[in-house]
Amino acid sequence: MAQLESVGFWGGSSRSPAFEGAELVRLAQRIREPVHVIRDPASGRLGLAHSGHLRMNSQANGSPTLPLMATLPALYPEWLGDRSFSELYGTRFPYVVGAMANGIATVELVVAAARSGLLGFFGAAGLSFDRVQAAVTELNAQLGSELPWGANLIHSPTEPELEQRVAAMYIEQGVRLVSASAYMELSPAIVHYALSGITEGPAGEIDRRHHVFAKVSRPEVAAQFMSPAPARIVERLLADGRITRVEAELAKRVPIAEDITVESDSGGHTDNRPLGSLFPIIARAAVEYQERFAYSRRFRVGAAGGLGTPAAVAAAFGLGAAYVLTGSVNQCAVESGLSEEGRVMLCGAGVSDMMMAPAADMFEMGVKLQVLKRGTLFGPRAIKLYELYRNYDSLEAIPAETKTKLERDIFGQSVDSVWTEVEQFFSKREPKQLERASRDAKHRMALIFRWYLGLSSRWAIAGNSERRSDYQIWCGPAMGAFNDWVRGSELESAQSRTVSQIALNLLEGAAVLTRAHQLRTYGVATPPELFQFHPRQLS
Repeated sequence: MAQLESVGFWGGSSRSPAFEGAELVRLAQRIREPVHVIRDPASGRLGLAHSGHLRMNSQANGSPTLPLMATLPALYPEWLGDRSFSELYGTRFPYVVGAMANGIATVELVVAAARSGLLGFFGAAGLSFDRVQAAVTELNAQLGSELPWGANLIHSPTEPELEQRVAAMYIEQGVRLVSASAYMELSPAIVHYALSGITEGPAGEIDRRHHVFAKVSRPEVAAQFMSPAPARIVERLLADGRITRVEAELAKRVPIAEDITVESDSGGHTDNRPLGSLFPIIARAAVEYQERFAYSRRFRVGAAGGLGTPAAVAAAFGLGAAYVLTGSVNQCAVESGLSEEGRVMLCGAGVSDMMMAPAADMFEMGVKLQVLKRGTLFGPRAIKLYELYRNYDSLEAIPAETKTKLERDIFGQSVDSVWTEVEQFFSKREPKQLERASRDAKHRMALIFRWYLGLSSRWAIAGNSERRSDYQIWCGPAMGAFNDWVRGSELESAQSRTVSQIALNLLEGAAVLTRAHQLRTYGVATPPELFQFHPRQLS
């Protein structure tokens, strides 16, 4: 086996070096100071030392010295990702707080993230246009352009007009950053947002007013975001007067998104892919697409999904992630829009307490999302609704006994009263849905079933205790891993979990574990406890 060779000598410190035990762990975890790897000539063991003097000879004023094998520079959590991320967006850390839907990623959460040196996205998906606009107005008032923040734009194939309205409002209100999620193909709305305001600088460089963070879990979807906008969409936007001739021409020279978030097994919409398999594929594709289209700037590829412990975050950065994005673990933060009852339920979840269930926004397509299973019956009930939708062409075709159980056990009211509420909702939000339902009995049934799927999230947000068994809480295994990690610490309690403390502890721990891995590669005998970081109050 190859051995390190001495590069000099260390000595002249009042502090003794450490070769094992608690003292070695203590020195290794002081990541903000350079650490010297030294060798004991008698035993050949490698140890650690701080401060002192580095020399080329073995004696210094008669003081004994030890062979110096390596010096590792200081390491900060701020340095774990791609420096260009923080430089461009003005964050302290390469860390994104994800846009949890239905306003669970609240204005308060986004503000807290920004003021802690993080980048947060408001969870606009599932909300009315007025709610989203009000949130953007408040974020502009509290953060403006001085601190980093953004909002979510979710692909809405059943409500394209709403998606377009929200995108146009983001442009008008100066929302510089957008998290694009649930896209299977590019829509005019996301292309409009991405291209609006692009200009050419004096040296021929392309300047972007708007930046898209594309959250993807499939290489073929990532490819669309890493390519220039489709000509057919660009031509349509130009014809409609939504982009200028200059923007249409410059569209050929830039991708839709320069920040690609690789989403592995996560809460909510997910393909349940493992990060270790998916990330390298998309990271390699990013290099290929940059070369193919001769982009002037390289992509930043981030990682999301399953990031509930320092080890997971360190592994993501080890894969080459430019930044990390957390989602599930922030739902239990005090700033989240989830009710206290819902947050307490999350705090009791284990890594196997999740399941896949039909999604409200893409119900008819059979799309599923990952939700909390423990303490709620939403998952099995939602699956039952989809089975009925798949097997019958209308509510009238469902057997009377089954329909009675549906009203009693799931809806908690008659189908007729549910339909009345559906009519009231869509008459304001999207009347076209009601027009279609009047002609298509199966679509009418879908809207009624989506009533339950949609409200179940809102019951969890509002803390409607009468519907506790129907709470829909988006959640991935990261939540269970996080709960296991913080057990016995100050962060075990739901009341102690803030978005800032969650992020700071994950990042600090990731940096400590990164240092531990570095030392092991140099041959230091690293005890198992060196790869453990216990949560604490950080600033």
